[in-house]
Amino acid sequence: MSDVDQSRRHFVGWGSAALAGIAIAPGFLLYDYAHGKPPAQGADPRVRWGLLVDTTRCKPGCHDCVDACNLEHHLPGTTRATDAQWIRKIDLTGLRGSPSHSLPMMCQHCADPPCVDVCPTGASFKRDDGIVLVDKHTCIGCRYCMMACPYQARSFVHEPTTGQGTDTPRGKGTVESCNLCVHRVDAGRIPACVEACDAAGHRAMVFGDLNDPGSEISRRVREVASREIRADLRLGTGVRYQGL
Repeated sequence: MSDVDQSRRHFVGWGSAALAGIAIAPGFLLYDYAHGKPPAQGADPRVRWGLLVDTTRCKPGCHDCVDACNLEHHLPGTTRATDAQWIRKIDLTGLRGSPSHSLPMMCQHCADPPCVDVCPTGASFKRDDGIVLVDKHTCIGCRYCMMACPYQARSFVHEPTTGQGTDTPRGKGTVESCNLCVHRVDAGRIPACVEACDAAGHRAMVFGDLNDPGSEISRRVREVASREIRADLRLGTGVRYQGL
């Protein structure tokens, strides 16, 4: 190896290490969610986290899941078209134009995520347990992933962020989306949207391990008809919808 190549390698290695500690706001660091936990407690490849939404229990005008997501991740809410939105409620209409279903739409945590395929830096990635995330150390804000996502589930941070939480650091010029409350999942808790839905008595959302035949979500998927949104794309989504 030439002296030039050695110098270049040394510079790139030093630069990568330095970037790992860049703060995006005073007191906040960009954390590496590649494994979600310390290396000794990495994401379990035997697990496939998923979410089942019962649309017969999800009512028009209810935004409990959206509000809980905004609160958990310190999102400002949608006062402007450019505001980040990790979950949004959408209303489906029947053939005659009458409302038929109201349901939450978020990152579908695909088994074969197109956002990962098009990302030029590897910032969009899928954990071993199926959760799709954005590494903000390496996101350059190109927004290819936003164009590739058939669910319009990603947002671009246009302005400096304020009031951040340490569990979900955010940064101007990067892309973000639903992360299934990975910090909660790694602590043995359920996502904030599911918790809020349960607390309100709706029980329209079930979270769990799709690979565990004994889990509630696996039992429901086996016993009750459910579907993936845009199943024709064969993305293998981790989010399923019942009652559509």
